[in-house]
Amino acid sequence: MEDKSHTVGTFQVGDYAVFAALFVVSSGIGVFFAIKERKKASSKEFLVGGRQMSCGPVALSLTASFMSAVTVIGAPSDVYRYGASYVIFGVAYTFVVFLTAELFLPVFYRSGITSTYEYLELRFCKLVRVAATLIYIIQTILYTGVVVYAPALALNQVTGFDLWGSIFATGIVCTFYCTLGGLKAVVWTDAFQMVVMVVGFLTVLIQGASRAGGIESVWSTAHTGGRMDVFDFDVNPLRRHTFWTLSVGGTFTWLGIYGVNQSTIQRCISCKTEGHARWALYLNLLGLWIILFCAVVSGLIMYTFYSRCDPWSAGSVSAPDQLMPYFVMEILGAFPGLPGLFVACAFSGTLSTVAASINALATVTYEDFVSQCYRDLSNRAANWISKALCVVFGVACTTMAVAASYMGGIVQAALSIHGMCGGPMLGLFSLGILFPVTNLKGAVGGLIVGITLSFWVGVGAFIYPAPSNNTRPLELSTAGCNFNLTADGSNQTSVSVSALTSDRYWLADSWYSMSYLYYSAVGFIGTVAAGLLITLLTGPMDPKKVKPGLTRSVKDVICFCSEKFMHADFNLSILNDLGDFGMAWEKHTDTEGVIKMEEKVKSDNDNLHENGYTNAAFDHNETSQVKQSFNFLTK
Repeated sequence: MEDKSHTVGTFQVGDYAVFAALFVVSSGIGVFFAIKERKKASSKEFLVGGRQMSCGPVALSLTASFMSAVTVIGAPSDVYRYGASYVIFGVAYTFVVFLTAELFLPVFYRSGITSTYEYLELRFCKLVRVAATLIYIIQTILYTGVVVYAPALALNQVTGFDLWGSIFATGIVCTFYCTLGGLKAVVWTDAFQMVVMVVGFLTVLIQGASRAGGIESVWSTAHTGGRMDVFDFDVNPLRRHTFWTLSVGGTFTWLGIYGVNQSTIQRCISCKTEGHARWALYLNLLGLWIILFCAVVSGLIMYTFYSRCDPWSAGSVSAPDQLMPYFVMEILGAFPGLPGLFVACAFSGTLSTVAASINALATVTYEDFVSQCYRDLSNRAANWISKALCVVFGVACTTMAVAASYMGGIVQAALSIHGMCGGPMLGLFSLGILFPVTNLKGAVGGLIVGITLSFWVGVGAFIYPAPSNNTRPLELSTAGCNFNLTADGSNQTSVSVSALTSDRYWLADSWYSMSYLYYSAVGFIGTVAAGLLITLLTGPMDPKKVKPGLTRSVKDVICFCSEKFMHADFNLSILNDLGDFGMAWEKHTDTEGVIKMEEKVKSDNDNLHENGYTNAAFDHNETSQVKQSFNFLTK
């Protein structure tokens, strides 16, 4: 299709200077940690920062990594077209962070694992671990490549910013500081990039509100245009965005990303204590709310500014994702350096996402494949292999970004893969953690069913787009435009339902028209339901045979507040602090599992001391509490 977009302005020297500064500082952080940590040559130091990170930088890193350029550019456009109901994602974020901190984190942190998929081998078998790791590697490379390409394309088409230069610069810089500085460089660079994102958003908010006539004008115009109708409680799952799709569907979608995703958990277990890891997640929630608020308000300001002349309907931009860059160039183009600041804001999201992905991919590949094949590697060899893997995956993600330019409509499908895989993976981990009776056959069968269902609905929706009555944007006007519409401009916001219904598959207007936010929920429910059914049919597993610490009861999650802050006696507080460990030891009348856990903790401690540092999380939390509880339970 012919590209009808045109640039509002072009980048000046000052814009390029601001953008270049982002890459220079990011690279500098990598060099700093490469020099600072040069004497700590071990894979654990490189991949998980020696498990000595504090909650502050980790919280900023988590927020920056999952608020990618897709959010910076795409979310305001979504609010512009569909209204401020997008803010309901804040409810989903709250549930997601709580469940991650209280359900999944304790299991992963206390088990001392580096790869989240190591848990699957401990709980089920090596086959499940390998399968899950391969799924993660494929979906992450696909998603990361598109995350680099999509915003670069939108910025190129509107601002004239060089497409290939930005793609290759992103890949090279991320690979550079990931390879040199490891996780510590990634975390601290993310923290810096998070600050850039907030500053960039604030610049747009201040100047945009001024140009739109002030906050009162923004509120009044948005309300008149129906953009402030936030609470739509329609339970119809075919509606794109309602309160329920955003809160319930959003919870499942983001829990698949936060709760069991290697990139998230890896940074949480890098914290010096479990308490720091929890605080990192809750502080990250504050960051998510801030970015969400900025994105929503930016969308409302943009709607007010274009309320009389929509550039999308008028054909000034050829795709909705170009709206935010177009708006920025129009309001900031007269100020040298400020358009560059917004591009730096957008690419901060890209850099943080790509860097986190490269580091996580290197970690799971080393832990789940390399270290399993070569168990006698020296610390120096393991460290160099980890660095080499960062280079390999940096090249792979950059190559995927280049390939995305030749995919056309496949890009949308590639972006959906992240969500379609997230639900089944969340279901698989939930089967292992919440249901001690789940056996190997149930886990494998459930995963297959879940992936089949989520890909069925996701791919079907790509082939048969939902009818426009479910996805049509709110009214957009071109009455105030002072130029002629393009040939296709008047058709941008209305698509004939009859045109879609002819020759459509009978599932197209029901199953395939489901809101995209329910894809993860479908995969999760399918995985858990099928997993439990297969388990019951093939013989449930004896909970006593599950290794200690690998399960966690719902009671531990729901009642943790009252149990934590009430004045319980000493022995009970030990069990409550240990959560599922206490319950597991109560079930195990023998001490074999406890001894194995003690041996694992001791092994991790020995490895930490060998490399020149100690870890309070292992020294105090794990070793001491294991011994105290063991003595108490065996009296």
